Amino acid sequence: MIELKKILKWVLCIVLMITFFSCSSEDSDSPAEEEKEIINEDPKPDDNTSNPDYPLSDQENSGNWVLNTEVSDEFEGATLDETKWLIQGRNGEFQSNFVGRAPSQFSTDNVRLEDGKLKLETRWEPNYNFSPKVAKDGTKYENITTAAVITKKEFTYGYMEVKSKAADAEITSSFWATGNNTEFDFFEMFGDHKQTNKLDKDRELWWSIHDWSSSEKNNTTYTEHHDLGFRVADDFHVYGYEWSADGVIIYIDGKLFKNVTRAEINAYDDTKEGGNGAKENFVITKAIKIWFDQETFPWHGVPDSMQEVGGDGSVDFEIEYLRVWQKK
Repeated sequence: MIELKKILKWVLCIVLMITFFSCSSEDSDSPAEEEKEIINEDPKPDDNTSNPDYPLSDQENSGNWVLNTEVSDEFEGATLDETKWLIQGRNGEFQSNFVGRAPSQFSTDNVRLEDGKLKLETRWEPNYNFSPKVAKDGTKYENITTAAVITKKEFTYGYMEVKSKAADAEITSSFWATGNNTEFDFFEMFGDHKQTNKLDKDRELWWSIHDWSSSEKNNTTYTEHHDLGFRVADDFHVYGYEWSADGVIIYIDGKLFKNVTRAEINAYDDTKEGGNGAKENFVITKAIKIWFDQETFPWHGVPDSMQEVGGDGSVDFEIEYLRVWQKK
C-alpha cells in the first residue's frame, strides 16, 4: 500500500511538471506569433488607396485644387473620347504639321483604350504607307509607326499628374505640351538603349522648356536630366508637375522631387542650348495643350528590327490617367 502511494505521488509530480513546462512553452511562443501576424497585416503604401480627387502629393488639398474635367481623363471607356482628344493624323489633321520624327511616323491605328488605360503603340511595320517626304536631315520615314494624342482644350497653370509606364524599347514615351510658340516637356523617357554609353537613359527624367518664337538655332531655354533610380519601363509611377507663374515643382510617386523657381530658370545659362537671347527663359506663361506620344530620336539610336520593338514587333506606352487641377 505504501509502495502504491509512493508510485501515485511520483506520477502526480510528473504530470504537474509536464503541465507547467507545456504552459510556459505556449506563453513564450504567443508573443512571437502575435508580432508575426501584425507584421503580415501591415500593408505597404499604395497610391491606389489615395483619393483621386486631389493630387497624390496633396491629399488634404491644402492647395485648394479643383479638377479640370475638360482635359482630365481616366481612360475607362471602350475608345478614346475624340471630343476631348485629337488623334494625330485623324482625317489627315496633323497638329503643328508634325507627322512624327523620322524614321518613325504617327499612325491613327496605334491608339487604343484597354484595361482602363490609354495605350500608345509602336510597331515594326515596314509595309505601312509612309509619307514620301524626308526630314530636314534627309532621314526617310520607314519601318516604324508610333502614335500621338493631343488635348483639344487649352489651360494655363495648374497641377498635372499622370500615372504611366514607358515602352520598353529604344523609343520615347513622352508627356509634353505646346502653345503660343512654346513647348513644355514634362518628360521624354526611353525604356531601353543599345548604346553602351547611354544605358542609364532607361532611368532618366528629362524635362525642358523651349521658345519656338526665338530666332536662335536650338530654342531650348531650360533643361534638366535626373536619374530616377528605377527603370521607367519596369512599372507604373505617378509623375506630378505643379506649374505656376513662380516656377515648376516636380513630384514622383507623391514625393517632392524638384522645386525650380522662375528666377532659377531665368538665371540658367541657355547659350549652349541655343536659348532665346536676352528674353526670359521662363516662357511658359500662356495656354497650352497636352500631348502624349512616341517618337524615334536617331541621336539616341533607333530599333533596327522587329525583335527590338517588343520582341514581336509591338510595344506600348501605357497611361492609366491624366488629371489636371487648377486653383479655386
